[in-house]
Amino acid sequence: MRTALMVAEKPSLAASLASILSNGKCSSRKGSNNACSIHEWVGSFHGEQTRFKMTSVCGHIMGLEFVGKFNSWDKVDPVELFSCPTEKKESTPNLRMSHFLNQEAKGCEYLILWLDCDKEGENICFEVMSAVSGSIRNVFCDRVTYRAKFSAITDKDIKYAMGNLIHPNENEAKSVDARQELDLRIGCAFTRFQTKFFQGKYADLDASLISYGPCQTPTLGFCVQRHDEIQTFKPETFWYVQVTVGENPEMKLDWIRVRIFEKEVACMFLNKVKDHKEAFVENITSRETFRGRPLALNTVELMRAASAGLGIGPHSAMQIAEKLYTRGYISYPRTETTQYPTNFDITGVVKFLQSSAEFGDEAKSILHDINSPRKGNDAGDHPPITPMKLASRNELDGDTWRVYDYICRHFLGTVSHDLKYRLTTTKFKIGTEQFTNTSSVLIDPGFTKVMTWQAMGKNEIINPFSLNEKVKINDIRLVESQTAPPDYLTESELISLMEKHGIGTDASIPVHINNICQRNYVTIGGGRTLTPTNLGIVLVHGYQKIDPELVLPTMRSAVEQQLNLIAHGSADYRLVLKHAVEIFRLKFLYFVQNISNMDILFEATFSSLCSAGKALSRCGKCRRYMKYIQSKPSRLHCSQCDETYTMPIKGVIRVYRELKCPLDDFELLAWSNGAKGKSYPLCPYCYNHPPFRDMQKNSGCNSCPHPTCAHSLFSLGVSSCIECDRGVLALDCTMSPKSWKLVCNSCDIIINCFDDAIKVNIEADSCEECGAQLVTVIYKSEKSPFKDDKTEKKGCIFCLPDFVPLVEKHKAVEMRRIQGGRGRGRSVRGRGGKNSRGRNKPPKDKMAQLAAYFV
Repeated sequence: MRTALMVAEKPSLAASLASILSNGKCSSRKGSNNACSIHEWVGSFHGEQTRFKMTSVCGHIMGLEFVGKFNSWDKVDPVELFSCPTEKKESTPNLRMSHFLNQEAKGCEYLILWLDCDKEGENICFEVMSAVSGSIRNVFCDRVTYRAKFSAITDKDIKYAMGNLIHPNENEAKSVDARQELDLRIGCAFTRFQTKFFQGKYADLDASLISYGPCQTPTLGFCVQRHDEIQTFKPETFWYVQVTVGENPEMKLDWIRVRIFEKEVACMFLNKVKDHKEAFVENITSRETFRGRPLALNTVELMRAASAGLGIGPHSAMQIAEKLYTRGYISYPRTETTQYPTNFDITGVVKFLQSSAEFGDEAKSILHDINSPRKGNDAGDHPPITPMKLASRNELDGDTWRVYDYICRHFLGTVSHDLKYRLTTTKFKIGTEQFTNTSSVLIDPGFTKVMTWQAMGKNEIINPFSLNEKVKINDIRLVESQTAPPDYLTESELISLMEKHGIGTDASIPVHINNICQRNYVTIGGGRTLTPTNLGIVLVHGYQKIDPELVLPTMRSAVEQQLNLIAHGSADYRLVLKHAVEIFRLKFLYFVQNISNMDILFEATFSSLCSAGKALSRCGKCRRYMKYIQSKPSRLHCSQCDETYTMPIKGVIRVYRELKCPLDDFELLAWSNGAKGKSYPLCPYCYNHPPFRDMQKNSGCNSCPHPTCAHSLFSLGVSSCIECDRGVLALDCTMSPKSWKLVCNSCDIIINCFDDAIKVNIEADSCEECGAQLVTVIYKSEKSPFKDDKTEKKGCIFCLPDFVPLVEKHKAVEMRRIQGGRGRGRSVRGRGGKNSRGRNKPPKDKMAQLAAYFV
């Protein structure tokens, strides 16, 4: 029997597909990576009995990264990023997705891909094919690998897709590769340069990263452009003649001249009419008009409606829509099409919606008189977003239900009648001036029966006037007013601008908007308006001063057109990529040469590091006090050396007993996170410039393998973490003798221990049972917790019976071995004797230890 491996994009989708394709008769087992399950059944493929295995990935398997040293911000000139080598690495190494797929592919003759039906999904197709190429022969051959094209998780759609398999589109996959590489090179080069340049000069920059993105920055540009229009707007005073007539109700007439910007001229017109007591009905026109039902729903319209009508941001709205899709409630939510396919079963969808307690009555009414949908745009990608099965309010949480409810009502609206109403316009003559009054009377609510938020007002007034009638004037006056500036852009308006100018795709538009919010370039206000922050404004104005094309939508729009040519097979992938990279490389060089133009704006907006902060600790180079700047990101700045050192995010920093680092003479600091109780000492210089080969950047003393420092992991490490698989528990002495605890140098685990002890020492010996380092604890005689009243005891913190009641958690894990020196293994401790594995420990001689550990 032949075997076919099927791969979906998400575990939940794989389970749904397997259930449909196997008619609910599949068996399931957990995969080796514990993230993806494998569903198996026997069926038919190519006329042969075949064993099917359905599993999934978790999004992209691979991510594009720079090679080796080019990932370092400190060692590489950003301009090198435009030409340096790149490589694809696993996006989630802990899942070992490539290994998992390759293992499951062993013995399989076919590969059937059920990835999302867009360009990103096409790209993941080829990632899967590469991952299983070691197990499936000729996997890139059309007779081996197949692609399912589907738009909804229903029996009909899925089984139709299985019966009409196609092949992966390499051109679309390459267009995604090109976009990934462009965004990586351009974004990283600009971001690294401007982040380092400005964070090293200004204190109150509330941003840990000052990023640039080929799509993100033009998106921000639209928001700042509207802000500039508001700031530069100069109100103008105008006047108009206001007339009121009639009784119960009283009506205001509209002046046919609308408004006058010169008061003397406005007064002249007022004088012509102010003495008249009656208005003459000169003409009445009445016509039946309509408001068209909506087009079928696409992604951009869903995001617009969610933001403007539901108060849900586009990023959240798309996450909700994705969840509804994978659960089979709606069709694929990423589409540009606004026209239903000719074979779409409109009646079938209306029928199952009539059982709804929310809009069932409207669906029943529509079922008896279904109207043909309007003709929209067929983008050739996917059908519009439509409901695929009925859900009740109790099945879905608040926002999820609101999005689902909107999609259902929008669909019903598209097959309803247009809203019809009668529009009556009455023209009045007062002296030589003309005025009008317009009224609307509803005839047929049409689609607004179900899309109630678009309904006309209930208290529409029937025109009470007749031709040649003389109507008594109640009041005539000259009203003064002023022109008003536009409002800030709403998310809905921004989405429309991005779509119009070709910035991003239906999948990436919400990501770009979310980025400028998260990176503190704009804030979201009432009505989901987007107000640029000082940082956002200065960045855009700076780009405009240096090179306006960096922020204009034209550059990215042109790139997107080139990428589409790759997707359609009309342009060579490498040539397009080379051309675009070279253009931005030259722009980057020009940007660097003229950065002073942007710096002038930063200088006028933000305060310098020298003038900000408060003196905290001494610099190890000049011995002068460095200033602590608490804004995001927090930093220490030495004005004498003109050096800046980043500090941990959040938490509290204080001087640690005026102790010094033995490597660089910088005063040690103690960082603590009050919310979680975690704390550790750190050296400002080592935190930014790790002195050991295997010590990560932004690490404290509890990760430092220095063999003689009293605050290092070597001196205070006790055992491997009891929770995570990568950290080491080290004694935290920053609050001693008030508080003693073991803190993991990798995760947030904290073990409180030895309350009231006056001293705790980590010894050289290790426990024979668990391998943890032994500790010596000393108490005052009146505070001793030991039954034998001893004030000092030595033993394993996890195994000694006298210590067990004094420790918050009681679980020992064999001491992790960490890498030190020139790649040789070293236990965290080691001052002689044998370690728990029986191997020789490092020599006692301190100079030999230093030679082994220092880089």
